[in-house]
Amino acid sequence: MAASLSSTAQTTPILRFRASDSKSLVSPPGSCLRVMASNNASSARAIACSLRSDNPWLGAGVKLSGVVKRSLQKRVVIRSATIEEIEAEKSAIEKDVKSKMEKTIETLRTSFNSIRTGRANVAMLDKIEVEYYGSPVSLKSIAQISTPDGTSLLLQPYDKSSLKAIEKAIVSSDLGVTPNNDGDVIRLSLPPLTSERRKELTKVVAKQSEDGKVALRNIRRDALKSYDKLEKEKKLSEDNVKDLSSDLQKLIDTYMKKVEELCKQKEKELLKV
Repeated sequence: MAASLSSTAQTTPILRFRASDSKSLVSPPGSCLRVMASNNASSARAIACSLRSDNPWLGAGVKLSGVVKRSLQKRVVIRSATIEEIEAEKSAIEKDVKSKMEKTIETLRTSFNSIRTGRANVAMLDKIEVEYYGSPVSLKSIAQISTPDGTSLLLQPYDKSSLKAIEKAIVSSDLGVTPNNDGDVIRLSLPPLTSERRKELTKVVAKQSEDGKVALRNIRRDALKSYDKLEKEKKLSEDNVKDLSSDLQKLIDTYMKKVEELCKQKEKELLKV
């Protein structure tokens, strides 16, 4: 049996040989084997091969040369993702989207709670941070806050040396209240909200609501990019992506309504006389 190699640059090596006997022929990994029988054969047959063998042979007694073997080993086998893997990726994206949207709603609710609507509320101080030993910390973490009555707040720091820092943080905030520091505690007397002040706070609520909607849209945008990536990787079909995008739109519509409901509720509280 005679064997020869013919190949060109950047092409798959092609092995040609003429079979003079009835020996079975095994195609080498990564090559295209053309068999031309000398006895009563009128056509050649191409046999597809794989790279899974570490010891490629061409039938009995015929072995690939080192050059051919190294060339064949450069070929890359691409494994398709399983249905389970694809479903896992889809599930991870959906879970991440819902988690981020829930956090957006919670952040918005916290921001609204910090806006004064009438009676004194400890939540008004939720967003205030104090420079404490060189690091910004939550006011609520370094002081006990209470409401002696409906128009005042009482702050008792756990460390009296932080009184000045707390006072400075309150003055710098948009709370619009002047703190009274007696050396032991800080008292905040809340004056009645004027009509003008209520309108200003209503604008703040509207701005924060819009920021929340923008955050939701950004979450949707990132999820769509993830779906597009799966489609480019041939893990999802175009129809799959359309269905997922439709479900995503329904989800964001639900959270957009939550933002609007929170906004209307807060505006109602602010405009209530």
